[in-house]
Amino acid sequence: MAALAGIIGALAVALALVLGWLFVLQLAIVAAVAWFVAAGGLRWAYVAIRTAPRDATALYLYIRLKLEIRSHAKADRTVADIFSLQVKKTPNKVCLLFEDQKWTFKQVEDYSIKVTKMLLARGFQHGDVVAILASNRPEYIALWLGMCRIGVIAALINTNLRKQVLKHSINISNAKALIYSADFADALADLGDDGLPRGTTLIRMDSIKGPRLGEIELDSLMAEQDAEAPLTLPEGYKKAGFQDPLVYIYTSGTTGMPKAAIITHSRFIFMVGGIHWLAGVSSNDRLYVTLPLYHTAGGVTAVGQALVYGSSVAIRGKFSASAFFKDCAKYECTVAQYIGEMCRYLLAVPPGPQDTAHPVRMMYGNGLRPQIWIPFTERFNISRISEFYGATEGNANIINPDNTVGVIGFVSRIFPSVYPISIIRVDPETGDVIRDSSGLCIPCKPGEPGVFIGKIIPNDPIRAFLGYVDKSASEKKVVRDVFKIGDSAFLSGDILEMDELGYLYFKDRTGDTFRWKGENVSTSEVEAVISNLISYRDAIVYGVEVPGAEGRAGMVAIHQGKDNPVDLEAFADGLKAALPTYARPIFVRILSELDLTGTFKLKKTDLQKEGFEPKKDPVYYLASSGKYERITDEVFEHINEGKVRL
Repeated sequence: MAALAGIIGALAVALALVLGWLFVLQLAIVAAVAWFVAAGGLRWAYVAIRTAPRDATALYLYIRLKLEIRSHAKADRTVADIFSLQVKKTPNKVCLLFEDQKWTFKQVEDYSIKVTKMLLARGFQHGDVVAILASNRPEYIALWLGMCRIGVIAALINTNLRKQVLKHSINISNAKALIYSADFADALADLGDDGLPRGTTLIRMDSIKGPRLGEIELDSLMAEQDAEAPLTLPEGYKKAGFQDPLVYIYTSGTTGMPKAAIITHSRFIFMVGGIHWLAGVSSNDRLYVTLPLYHTAGGVTAVGQALVYGSSVAIRGKFSASAFFKDCAKYECTVAQYIGEMCRYLLAVPPGPQDTAHPVRMMYGNGLRPQIWIPFTERFNISRISEFYGATEGNANIINPDNTVGVIGFVSRIFPSVYPISIIRVDPETGDVIRDSSGLCIPCKPGEPGVFIGKIIPNDPIRAFLGYVDKSASEKKVVRDVFKIGDSAFLSGDILEMDELGYLYFKDRTGDTFRWKGENVSTSEVEAVISNLISYRDAIVYGVEVPGAEGRAGMVAIHQGKDNPVDLEAFADGLKAALPTYARPIFVRILSELDLTGTFKLKKTDLQKEGFEPKKDPVYYLASSGKYERITDEVFEHINEGKVRL
């Protein structure tokens, strides 16, 4: 390279002596322009011009968020500390709404102080864990707010869990106490005498009709405290800090037992701040939340707007599609939250005046399918959708900055290193990372799907990866030697794709993509098509093994209402028109019952294991006639013997 530079330099001097320096300068400019064009420079310039306003705006907001977090870190503030500052600003403003109740900021603070004093009186201290198993209500938030003031970690238990899975979730938290609402007394009683670790204190939140478990009543414990008296701390008390664990939030358990993810105060503040700054939720907004408070979406990104930024939040006990926009009007909500399939359920409700008789200006969440994005916003008159993406346990959060349909976030094409996230190549079926000859990961080009990762920077509260309580499970989510030897990144497990402008689109989960007839099939893309064909009913697509066949055959499980059967003939015709041959499901299972997570995700692991055997539900196969025919025991045997062509 040095020799080449010397030759070029000598040539330039020779040309200058013969033709003059002005000619050399002109020649250099022409050469530079030619190189710029040959290297794709004109296209890059186009991309830069198109994306500069977006990137500049996002960068400005990101810097403000970083400065805010740095200020909290310097002061070692917890979520409780920040909330106390909000209480001083607006003590009488409505903080939480629930049914016909209105809790002001001061009332939430007073209740949380009672919780703090009650825990101190009973000997709880920094680092202890208390599990909460309760339905949505204002007390739920005030409970963990009171805990976090003294460094007690709240394990937020999924209320849909039962028996062994519930027992597992409570046990892995190492909770010293469990606070529960009366509606889950039966679930706890079902665990039996050895269901909870010996010595676990049971604290019941309200009156009970079901079995009594030798518990203590929360109301009586709280009555012993006086919120008006100053909060006094015992000698040697250790205050919680900015980097301390705040809550444990559990994974959905769609692919195995739930894992407890560690959410620190710093992580909580960052996630809440991202929605505030980049989605544009302000202190003047009133949010509508129907998602469970044990989940990140409802319990962190939504409730956190009140705790950190002074917004108001209306809470509903449970999601109701028919009551959704009626509630938004009743509580005068300007922002509403969605997740997973909620938007599809809302579209399935018959149209009515409630569709637009509400003040909602924006909805934010994740999982809105691109196919229903525009029909949804037009029907319900929603000006802005802020789709975001981020795993509970991860360090890589992104958000749609400008209402572009189908987008879940973006990577700057001008300054890609400002926010260190990337997409790397993986095997589409196994999810295994593909590496180059030097052993490093290979970044994906625009239009090339790959797994989404976030660079880990241990000492940065925004970029650190805390993982799970189970450290061995945490290690499985880390990829090492990414773009240089020794670096590491959080491995999301989700397949994303970036377009030329840096916009990111969700494609599938790693392992959900399967191969059939020599082609890769994305389950999420097939599900999106099927959803439209069956009037937004629940459907889940997966691949199943067929003896003697290479790859996995597509199968869809559809929930069928009693009075609304699936027209399989019309369904087959619709698939033929919308999907290539290899992507059309070979098998159809008609479900009479659904197994959903608390965030409206269908559990596919058990369905996949059961395959296409017609044991529990009617199962159909795509016959050579192009129609779906019922699988009998005889047909099932013939398929396994290879006598039926698929």
